[in-house]
Amino acid sequence: MNLPNKLTVIRIFMIPIFVILCVVPFDWGSVSWLDSTISVTSLVATIIFIVAALTDWFDGYLARKYNLITNFGKFADPMADKLLVAAAFIILVEMHIAPSWVVILIISRELAVTGLRLLLVEGGEVLAAGQLGKIKTFTQMIAIPLMLLNNFPFAWTGIRVDLIFLYVCAFFAVWSGIDYFYKNRGVFKGSM
Repeated sequence: MNLPNKLTVIRIFMIPIFVILCVVPFDWGSVSWLDSTISVTSLVATIIFIVAALTDWFDGYLARKYNLITNFGKFADPMADKLLVAAAFIILVEMHIAPSWVVILIISRELAVTGLRLLLVEGGEVLAAGQLGKIKTFTQMIAIPLMLLNNFPFAWTGIRVDLIFLYVCAFFAVWSGIDYFYKNRGVFKGSM
């Protein structure tokens, strides 16, 4: 197993650790800074989420740079990403931090685009990530840690930067989803 695939497997194993830290009521105390109080458990869970998100970027970079692209990586890498993000969003809904309708919108888009990718692969085409999808991914990877940390370090301003990033993510999720389907509408011709 090459290094990018090992990083993907590590990310997959980090997901249940992240989930356990978020849902089991550990009491490791809290830290205060900039008018914010953050539980140590939330801080550790957020660090695990960030490390897992960074392994996503790093394994993709290594796979492309050293031509270490494998079928396992093509399958496991996007699956790990979607599992990590979906787990985080569902936990944020359970914690009453993220609005459920926004999370449903984002996860539904992920499922729809994944289905589109499968249809295209069947026809020998690959749906590469577009700029709009990359913006969606970037904003969700900022929104999730901010929400896990109760909008730290912006809480003192009274501006919900975490929710701003979440709503921007939802906007780009919808826009990029529509864009992907519009540009690949030919896959549905003759099938209705």
